[in-house]
Amino acid sequence: MSNPAQASLTVGSGSYLHDDVHFLLRPVQIGLTDVLEKERLIQTNLKHYSEMISQESAPSSTHMALYERAMGQNAVRMAENVQALALALDECYNGPTIALVSFVRAGLPLGVLLRRALLGLGRNVHHYGISIVRDRGIDVVALESIIAEHGAENIVFVDGWTGKGAISGEIKRCLAGDKRFPYEPRLAVLADPCGRAWLAASADDWIIPSGILGATVSGLVSRSIWPAEGGLHGCVVYNHLQEHDVTRQFIDRIEAARTSVEVSPASPWTPEQALALQTSALGVVYSLAARFGVTNLNRVKPGIAEATRAVLRRVPDQVLVRDRADADVQLLMHLTDGAGIEVQEAGDELGPYRAVTIIRSVN
Repeated sequence: MSNPAQASLTVGSGSYLHDDVHFLLRPVQIGLTDVLEKERLIQTNLKHYSEMISQESAPSSTHMALYERAMGQNAVRMAENVQALALALDECYNGPTIALVSFVRAGLPLGVLLRRALLGLGRNVHHYGISIVRDRGIDVVALESIIAEHGAENIVFVDGWTGKGAISGEIKRCLAGDKRFPYEPRLAVLADPCGRAWLAASADDWIIPSGILGATVSGLVSRSIWPAEGGLHGCVVYNHLQEHDVTRQFIDRIEAARTSVEVSPASPWTPEQALALQTSALGVVYSLAARFGVTNLNRVKPGIAEATRAVLRRVPDQVLVRDRADADVQLLMHLTDGAGIEVQEAGDELGPYRAVTIIRSVN
């Protein structure tokens, strides 16, 4: 980086290989907050979610078995999607370099895989992991450091998927008026059922294997922590999960599958496609909010990955799936069963989504 002193304060590459990613996050020490107490503080606006963190435990044997099942079902699909996105980026970015800027944590596995795919296409590509916090913004210190090194025109933002588009909206809000970036930020994802990304491999809501796990598939870092004193955003390094870490194995397995796929480049949504997806997805979110008396849409978590993470990290009130027998929602079913939460089968009411979790009101 152009500021070596700043780079030396970061967590490096976590448990990824050194060249796979550079985290522009500083390590922090932070006390743990109980999940129920965290939910109360969030909903009463006493604290922002990015100022707290709860214990992240090792996945159970059943959880890992479901991860392995997802890999068996969808590793090839993910490999095909990565290659399709890489081919599209190779076509769209004509400059001397490409700077992949992945949002921690869900964007990390995709960013690492895209970097390797682009290297295979002969591109000069760099990959960074940075923080973006809903309602508070992108890590400006990290982003400006990347711009100083590579130029804004060479940046593509990377996330794993979209749920209802909160993060894509946050990017747009943060960069509004910044003439160095296009009006519609270049965000690339695997799955975009709400039509809010610039580039997506599909609009399907499917079980992305890396979405099943947390730190143990994302370099052993926590989600990002807001910096009370300014500067780079922070994270916790979860050394206690080292023996459960599958970060590198995951990358190697998808990479092995990618080398034999034959795909066409992904295409950005047309305005008509994006509008149709946005209308359908928002219709579901508003309908469920009205049905369950939800006034804060942040409590509605649509999409398999978001619905699953909400059960793991938040206090769920309702969990709905399109089809209880759907192989892609079995981890969600397992987690809800363990937590004593009844799952409703909602069929077509979920529109483009296969699962939605409603966070409980704890006010």
